[in-house]
Amino acid sequence: MSENTQSAGEKKSTWRFPRTFWIANSIELCERAAYYGFFIVITLYLSSVVGFTDVQAGIISGIFSGTLYLLPPFAGIIADRIGFRRAIILAFGLLAFGYTMLGVWHNKVTVCLFLVVLVVGSAFVKPLITGTVAKVTDETNRARGFSLFYWTVNIGAFLGKTFVPYIRQGVGLEYVNFFSGGMALLALLFAVFFYHPNQEQAEQKSFGALFKSLIKILTNARLMALTLIIAGFWTVQQQLYATMPKYVIRTVGESARPEWIANVNPLVVVICVIFVTQWMRKRQALTSMTIGMFIMPVSAFAMSLGPWMRDGFGDSILGLHPFTFMLVVGIALQGIAECFISPRFLEYFSLQAPKGEEGVYLGFSHLHSFFSAIFGFFISGFLLEQYCPDRATLPEGLSEAEIAARYANAHHIWYYFFMIAAVAGVALVIYGLICRRIDQKKATHQD
Repeated sequence: MSENTQSAGEKKSTWRFPRTFWIANSIELCERAAYYGFFIVITLYLSSVVGFTDVQAGIISGIFSGTLYLLPPFAGIIADRIGFRRAIILAFGLLAFGYTMLGVWHNKVTVCLFLVVLVVGSAFVKPLITGTVAKVTDETNRARGFSLFYWTVNIGAFLGKTFVPYIRQGVGLEYVNFFSGGMALLALLFAVFFYHPNQEQAEQKSFGALFKSLIKILTNARLMALTLIIAGFWTVQQQLYATMPKYVIRTVGESARPEWIANVNPLVVVICVIFVTQWMRKRQALTSMTIGMFIMPVSAFAMSLGPWMRDGFGDSILGLHPFTFMLVVGIALQGIAECFISPRFLEYFSLQAPKGEEGVYLGFSHLHSFFSAIFGFFISGFLLEQYCPDRATLPEGLSEAEIAARYANAHHIWYYFFMIAAVAGVALVIYGLICRRIDQKKATHQD
C-alpha cells in the first residue's frame, strides 16, 4: 500500500515533452506568423491591391474570418479519418499555395477562390495541433504543455505582425502574401520531414453527430444568449483587423504601422493573463467576464480620443502621433479585458455541456467569434466609407482643407463600438441576474 502511495506521489509535473510536441509547436508558430501577417493587412490588400470597396472588403474579410471559426470541428473529423500526418501535409500544402497565389493573382474572382483555399487549409490546423498536444501529453505535463502552446500561438502572431511593415512599406503590400506563403511552406517542410505522430486509432465521429451537437448548442437559449453577448466584446476586438489598419493609415499617413499597434494586444495578454487568472480564480466566471466587458467601452472610447489629444498635446505624445498613442492605449485595455473574459468563458461554456459532450461543445466554443467576425467586419466597411474613406475614392480637385474636412469625424467610428461594448456589458449583467434567479428557483424546487 505504501509502495503504491509512493508511486502515485512520484507523478510530479514535468517540463519534459516528446519530440512531436516541439515539432507541432514549431509548425503552429509558422502558421500563426503566416496567418496574422496576412490577416492584419487583409482589408488593405482587398481594397488597395485588388480594388474592392471598403464595404466589399469588409464583407469578404468577415466571411473569411467567420468561416475559419466554424469549420475546424468538421475538419477534425476528416483529420481523424485520414490521419494527422496526411491531414497536416494537406493543410499546409493548401496554405502555401493559397498565400502564394494571392501574391501572384490580384483578380477579384481568383482572389476569392484563393481565400476559400486558405479557409479549407486553416480549418485543419487548429484541431490537428491542439489534438497533437493533447495526444502527446499526460497528467504530468498537460497543463504546462498547453501553456507553452498558448505562448507559441502569441509569439507566432507577434512575429508575423512585426515583420510585415518592412515588406508592406519596402517592396509593396501584395508581397506580404509571399511572406505568409513562405512561412506556410516552412511549416509544410517541418510536417513532411519531422512530423510523425503516433497513429493511434481515433474514435470515429460522424458529421451527422456533429450537426446534432451544433443544433443542440444553437437551441440552448442560455448558451446562445451568452454567446451573442460575448460576441459584442469580440466585435470590438475584431476592429484590430477590420478598421484600425485603414483608420490609422488614412488619418496618420502611410508611415503608420498598424501591424505594430495591433501587437500591443498579444503582448499585454501574454504579460497579464496569468496574473489576472490567478487574481480572479476564486470569483465566479460571470463576475470575471463582466469586469472585462466593462473595460471594453473604455477601450473604444480611448481610441476615439486622438483628435482631443492632438489639440491638447500637439503632434507628438511620447514620440507617437496622438491618434497612434490613443490606439495603443485602447488596444492595451482590450488585451486586459481579454484576460478577464477568454479563459473564464471557455470554463463557463464547458459547464453548460451535457455530461460526456464537453469536448464536442468546446469544439464550437468559438461561435462568438463567428458571429462577431461577420458583424464586425460588415459594419466596419460601412463606417469607413462614411467617416474615413479611401483617398482614392474622393472627388478630384479637392483642396487640402476639403480633404481634411472629410476626415474630421473619422474618430466617430469608435463611438459606434463604444455603444456596442456598453450594450454588451449591460446585457451580461442582466443575463447574470436572470441566470441566478433561474438557478435559485431550480435549487428551491429540488429541496
